[in-house]
Amino acid sequence: MEKKAEASESQGGESLLTVLIALAANALIAVAKTVAAMLSGSASMVAEASHSWADTGNEMLLLVAEKRAQKEKDASHPLGYGREAYVWSMIAAFGLFTAGSILSITHGISELRAEGGGEDYTISYIVLAIAFVLEGISFAQAVRQTRTAAQRANLRPLRFIMDTSQTTLRAVFFEDFAALLGILLAGGGLWAHQLTGNAVYDAIGSILVGILLGVVAIILIWRNLQFLVGQSVSPVVRARVLRELLEHPSVDRVTFLHLEYVGPSRVLLVAAVDLSGDERETVLQGRLQALEDRLMEHPMVELAIVSLSAPGKEALTA
Repeated sequence: MEKKAEASESQGGESLLTVLIALAANALIAVAKTVAAMLSGSASMVAEASHSWADTGNEMLLLVAEKRAQKEKDASHPLGYGREAYVWSMIAAFGLFTAGSILSITHGISELRAEGGGEDYTISYIVLAIAFVLEGISFAQAVRQTRTAAQRANLRPLRFIMDTSQTTLRAVFFEDFAALLGILLAGGGLWAHQLTGNAVYDAIGSILVGILLGVVAIILIWRNLQFLVGQSVSPVVRARVLRELLEHPSVDRVTFLHLEYVGPSRVLLVAAVDLSGDERETVLQGRLQALEDRLMEHPMVELAIVSLSAPGKEALTA
């Protein structure tokens, strides 16, 4: 149990650090972009300011998600509170969609026929450059955590970030990536406006930023929804667990195995097995309990339920 607590604390602490870095960066960027938008009148800068304020609010919600998910299980929540991480992360994703995507698109559309504005380009370029550096620092932290975790899982980083149950890490990764790309889009729209004198390019930059945020928000909403309704582990993880069960000296066969995420890096394990030997029921019950206790020593297993296989059931193969 101490090993499980230490592993959970380590994973939670690393994700918390990633979220805190993103929160600090986005708060500073949001203030700077707001000032630049007010001074320049740029539609792209307004979109970027909205984006950064949405991200700042999202990081606060992700902090709540991290905190709530770490609550110890109790009688009313025997599987723990891990799924709260997906609830709060989904609320954050909806916030990104409404406060970031829709606002940027509608503002860009309203500015398509605008004339003039955006005369003070220098302040906008300076703020965008500073924002790119700060977002880059935050993104580098998310990438570092992703690569480390992907290496442990023997997966490519992009595959890992889509599959991982660590919803706050996925949110920060995609939001920071979108922020970096959004800065380039906003800068491009601003530059085209300055070069041609046509404000439509600035408005298009705002619309493109909004579309980008919408795509990211939909991805995050979709993944959180899957974990909330019951996401099973990947075939690779399932095969690994099955092999470990079959290698256990007390287990002859496994006829049923279900592994479902109940929180970030926490799973419910349900299995039906044939035990070796032909012993009395009381002895078998003790051996089943010992097997459950052994399985629950793993940091990812929130609860393990193991029963005897029904007669005639086919054995699973690793």
